Order: sequence, then C-alpha cells, then structure tokens
Amino acid sequence: MRFLDHVPPFLFFTGKGGVGKTSLSCATAIRLARQGKQVLLVSTDPASNVGQVFSQTIGNTITAIATVPGLSALEIDPQLAAQQYRERIVGPVRGQLPDSVVKSIEEQLSGACTTEIAAFDEFTALLTDAALIAAYDHIIFDTAPTGHTIRLLQLPGAWSSFLEANPGGASCLGPLSGLEKQRQQYADAVKALSDPDHTRLILVSRAQKTTLDEVARTHQELAAIGLSRQYLVINGVLPEHEALQDALAAAIYRHEQEAIIAMPVVLRDLPIDYLPLKAANLVGVEALSSLFSDRDEAIPVATGTVANLMDLPRLSMLVDEIAKTGHGLVMMMGKGGVGKTTLAAAVAVALAKRGLPVHLTTSDPAAHLTDTLSGTLGNLDVSRIDPQAEIARYREHVLDTKGKDLDAQGRAMLEEDLRSPCTEEIAVFQAFSRIIREAGKKFVVMDTAPTGHTLLLLDATGAYHREAARHIDPLLHHTTPMMRLQDPERTKVLIVTLAETTPVLEAAQLQDELRRAGIEPWAWLINNSLSATSTSSPLLRQRASFELAEIEAVRTRHAKRVALVPMRIDEPVGIDRLLILVGAQSAPDLAGVTGTV
Repeated sequence: MRFLDHVPPFLFFTGKGGVGKTSLSCATAIRLARQGKQVLLVSTDPASNVGQVFSQTIGNTITAIATVPGLSALEIDPQLAAQQYRERIVGPVRGQLPDSVVKSIEEQLSGACTTEIAAFDEFTALLTDAALIAAYDHIIFDTAPTGHTIRLLQLPGAWSSFLEANPGGASCLGPLSGLEKQRQQYADAVKALSDPDHTRLILVSRAQKTTLDEVARTHQELAAIGLSRQYLVINGVLPEHEALQDALAAAIYRHEQEAIIAMPVVLRDLPIDYLPLKAANLVGVEALSSLFSDRDEAIPVATGTVANLMDLPRLSMLVDEIAKTGHGLVMMMGKGGVGKTTLAAAVAVALAKRGLPVHLTTSDPAAHLTDTLSGTLGNLDVSRIDPQAEIARYREHVLDTKGKDLDAQGRAMLEEDLRSPCTEEIAVFQAFSRIIREAGKKFVVMDTAPTGHTLLLLDATGAYHREAARHIDPLLHHTTPMMRLQDPERTKVLIVTLAETTPVLEAAQLQDELRRAGIEPWAWLINNSLSATSTSSPLLRQRASFELAEIEAVRTRHAKRVALVPMRIDEPVGIDRLLILVGAQSAPDLAGVTGTV
C-alpha cells in the first residue's frame, strides 16, 4: 500500500458516504499499532461504527482498544458537537436581538455546514494539543473537513458583527460567528494540515464514474488551499476471477475497469492503491487485518430464506399509483452516486409511455439525461438546469443587494459564503421554482433537489414563501413553491438509497431534514440491489445476504412505501432498458440470494 509508506503523524481519510473510509482507517490503525506504534483513531463520521467494529463502547472519550495493544479510539458525535456549538453562539443573543433575527440565526446554524465546522472545532483541539501529540505516534482521522470549511477559517474578520448586520444575506457565515476567540488555534491547525511532513490525506473512492468525479473535485479543492500531499485509494474493486462464470459479476467488473481507465486526469498522477471487494462485512480485528491482503478468502455462504423481499412492491406499482393523479411533481432525492438520474429517467419514461405529459429535468452537473434516454419519446420533454449559470445569477443578485453597502472585509466574507454548497442549493431551488408551476398541468420529474435545511433557510430568512404570505391578501388564493412541496397531493418525494449501512443512514437523515421543513417523503427506492438478482458469484451472493438487514430497516423503520430495484447486467441506457428497469421486479428471481431477514 503506497499510502502506508513513511506514514506521517496525521492521516485523514476523506470521501463520500459508503466508500469504506471507516474500514480503511480502522485497518490502518490496527496495522500501525501492531508495528509497535502508539495510535489514536478519531471518527467524526455520523455513521461511525468504530465501537461495533472493535466490539466495545467508545464514545466521546479516548478509550483503549482492548484487543489491539497500542491503539486508542475516540468517536466525536458531530450532531452533539453541532448542538453544543449552536448553543454557544445563539445563547448570548437570545433576548438581545429580535426573535426574527434569532430564528434566522438558528436556521443558518441547522445545516451541514454547522455540523462540519463544529467537527472541525473538535479536530483542532487534537491537532494543536501538544501533550496529546506527544503521547501518540499517529493520529488517524476518519472523515476530514472540506476545502470550503478551511477557506472560511482562513478568512480574517469579526464574524459575529457581520452576522448581526446581515442576518438575511448569508447561508454559511452563521456557523462561523463564534470562532474569533479561537482564531489562532485554527490558524495553527490549518498550518498543520498543510504541512506534508505532518499530514497525509487519503481520498477514498469506489471504481465508479460519479464517485471518481467527486473525488477529483475534492482533490482540486484541497490542493488549492495547500493540502497537496494526497493519495488515492480505490476500494472494493471486484476481483477478475469472480467475473469468469457469472454474467452480473462480469458486467460489474467491466464497468469498474472502464471507470478506472476513464478516471479524471487530475487523479492519475496521485499515488494510487487498489483494494479488492471483500465478501464479508469488515467487523472485528481479524477481518480488518485482512483488508490489505490480496489472498483469496474462503467465502461462507449463509443459508435461510428471503421470503419477505417478495412482498416489496415493484417500481412499476409505484409508478401506477403516481400516474392516477394525472399530473404533479415527482422529486428524486438522495446522496450522490445512488442512481437518482437513472431512476428519474425511468419513472418519467414509464409515465410518458402511459400517454401522460411529462417534463423531466435535472440540475446534476454530472447527469446526462439525453445520454441516459438515448432517444425520444412522445409526451416527454427534457431539460437541464445549469447549476453554474444559476449560481452566477444568484451570486450577482446577492452581491448587488446585500453586498452593496459592505466594506472590503465584509464583501470578502460574503463572497466566500457564496462559494458554499448552500449557495448552489438555493440557486437551483430558485430555478426549480420556475418549473414547479408546470406540475399543475403535467408531470414534472426532477432529479436532484435541495435539502430540507436549504428549504427552511429560504423560509426563515424571508424568502419567497414568507414574503408572499405577508403581502398577499389572505382571502385570495395563492400557492407558493414551498406550499407545493409541502402538499402531498401535488408533490411526491422519492428518496433513493442503496442497501448499505451508510447510504441508508444518510437517507434517513435527509428524511428528517425534509420533515423538519414540512415535507413528508412519499416512498423510498432501494437501488442496485444484489438481493433482487440471481447472481451465482459466491462473493456477490454473500454480499447480497448482508443487504437484508438494511432492507428490513428501511421497510420497517423508515419508509411508508418501498420498492427494490435490482442491479442489472445491462446498463439502463435507452428507452427500452429504462422501461425494463421499471418493470423488472415482477416476482424477483432470488435463487442466488442467501440469508434471513
């Protein structure tokens, strides 16, 4: 493993959910501890299962791992950290500022940016604690801060005064309003992160085009602020021998190799390691110790039944139910890489095939709807919202209005704020709002949508919904975009996920955000399921059995409706294949699946 050569004191593992960061960081910690090093493993992943991996309770205190001498671990709860962080900022201004301003501040502090910054607040204590650094040869972090957060921390200025003067003009500066007292600590932490002799960043990916594209963006963002010592680990690559006698395994292998060959140019010059896909969940010290091994494992095949999967409705049944209304808004939501674009296209095609008018649109910069459709269909119109054009329009508007009276320092803060992920969500939502009105006469199917935090932020800071409600005669009929999203008769939100621990947890968190915004998801789609196939690959069969617990969690704890969409041999591109994808779950062939729900 190239990333394990001459390991520096600090290691950061970063990447999107579900790529294997926790397994990789735990396996690295075990390896270094067995080499006689004193190692501290720190996780801020909200889906952290470090305690489960080592079969002991860890939590928010440094805890020695009983089964690995020399290894200690710490799990920082990012939600608890964010809650405590919010209270430190909001508490002092309650009663001092108008309630409307306090509410706006609270909403600004409710999103992912606050959680990330609160986690970084915890990071810095570890990165700058001389006694702690002296006690350990290596400190390993599972989940690292983004370039956006570090850029914000590098900016000078009085965040509190800026926020109080501009409560309605910022989306991410709010979380930084309490940082001034710790600015030197943050400066020292950023310096440590930027020192290649002390810090190494490991970008973790899967052999998938969307995941590699996202990793490339992360690489460029971090390199631009001085974090240049980066390595790439492509995790979970299907071994070639699994593809020799199974058509599904052969298709997966081919797609992965094509993604690796076509990976973005900026990644090719990085030191790259490849790790093979493992059959079992990596829980326990010995299982984790095998992660860096190339040896073939004896793959146990579980036995049992999966009869409950037969009860799950087909995707076509959900489409039938959607079609009954004749028109409406259908929104596909979920994290990147779960297949929202494909499923949005499939649902739109299925509705249009029923003779219903459909407008299919996306704001995903990586989505190519025309390529996915690979043809035209009567009753189906296709469009794409250009996020960069919408962001540019929104930034210009904010700078011309909120920024016109700011001094150079305040304008610099606002410009940095407008480079945040929240900005894209707000700008895209405004573009969506222009299309939403069409849903009164036809179906509008949207791929990629803003989070509940963004919707609440818009609402709480005097966005269109509140402004309209304030100025329109209550006796007159009026409908705002927010009201349409909250109306279950007009809007159906479908959450897309995979049957894996982290994607399911992230989907549940998204559902909580939407509910906080008054939007109730209509259904969940579990995409690319191995447990809905008849694969004969021993490795894939065993992995299918591990899906069952996640599927059961979705159907019993999270979703009111759920459909299982199988992983397919043929890439679902073209009208015909998209139609097959919608109707392919009729009495799934589960002959190759093992395990018990």
